[in-house]
Amino acid sequence: MAMMVALTVHGWQSPGHCYRPVPRISTAARKGCSIQGFLKDTTFLLKTSKGDDELHLGLMMKSLGGGHGNVLIKNKTRIHVMSPEISPPSFAVEFLDAWDDEYGGIVVDANSLPSSANAFASALRASLTDWKLKGKKGIWLKILSEQAELIPIAIKEGFDYHHAEPGYGMLTYWVPDGPCMLPDSPSHQIGVGAFVINEKREVLVVKEKCPCNCSGVWKMPTGYINKSEDIFSGAIREVKEETGVDTIFLKLVAFRHAHLVAFEKSDLLFVCMLKPLSSEITIDEKEIQAAKWMPVDEYIGQPFYEEDDMSRKVIEACIAEHEGHYNGFVGRRLSSKLDGKLSYLYYDCSSSF
Repeated sequence: MAMMVALTVHGWQSPGHCYRPVPRISTAARKGCSIQGFLKDTTFLLKTSKGDDELHLGLMMKSLGGGHGNVLIKNKTRIHVMSPEISPPSFAVEFLDAWDDEYGGIVVDANSLPSSANAFASALRASLTDWKLKGKKGIWLKILSEQAELIPIAIKEGFDYHHAEPGYGMLTYWVPDGPCMLPDSPSHQIGVGAFVINEKREVLVVKEKCPCNCSGVWKMPTGYINKSEDIFSGAIREVKEETGVDTIFLKLVAFRHAHLVAFEKSDLLFVCMLKPLSSEITIDEKEIQAAKWMPVDEYIGQPFYEEDDMSRKVIEACIAEHEGHYNGFVGRRLSSKLDGKLSYLYYDCSSSF
């Protein structure tokens, strides 16, 4: 038995590709019909027989001048378009906003990430596929604190933690096969020590409040430099904060390189020779216990320095520089074509090169 009915098909599927929602078919007792996502003015002939598990539909393409196609519906869950004359509908694929870096990689715009987790996951997968097809290498994905819930999604897609700063976390993805060639996360912390000696051969010393190895020892002011702070500027600042004494930079005398210090990071400590511009001491009670001017012989004669070869050698170098027997490094601000900026170069200027 055969009868003519009108069908409306919702959803679309080509061989091997499934799009949601799953097709739904409704019938109506009229001759016209429409297929959403296909062609207009299409008529269906529905042929059925008792016990059939499949419905075979003949498509009469009026808009194509009588062209024919076939639609096969199985178990009312799938619809396969078999005719090459039917063009698939267009689907908008969203990608993450990003730009190319100079090393063949990608930097994702942190300020334009999708607001929802589902939208981010979809755009991230589509973008990764696109970047792989384009032969991109390293992917840098910065996620701000207010969107921290997106981090597990990126990790699930193969991203790794790189580093974190207040306000964001940085993740990376290496596309090519083989070892990752992206630079590691920051591996060093940078500290400064300030050797301040006056015309009386007195050294400005402090006692730390913290229960560290040098607790109770009179030592030079030390601390970590701030972000984008020059080495000598950090030394001047630390002296001012801890003791209230104003100074100017003279020479970079020595530096120490140690490993597996705080949080298993390496540590660089740069010792600067500073000239005092004032003498009155006002301590920062939050950081240090006491501060004073101490004769240099008394300073280096403390039992701690007699047993600590590293610290003693640093003090001896500073005294030698003060007495003119040793040449430290001066700081000269020079331009560089590498970054187009002015920065400080520390070097021995005693020779006439």
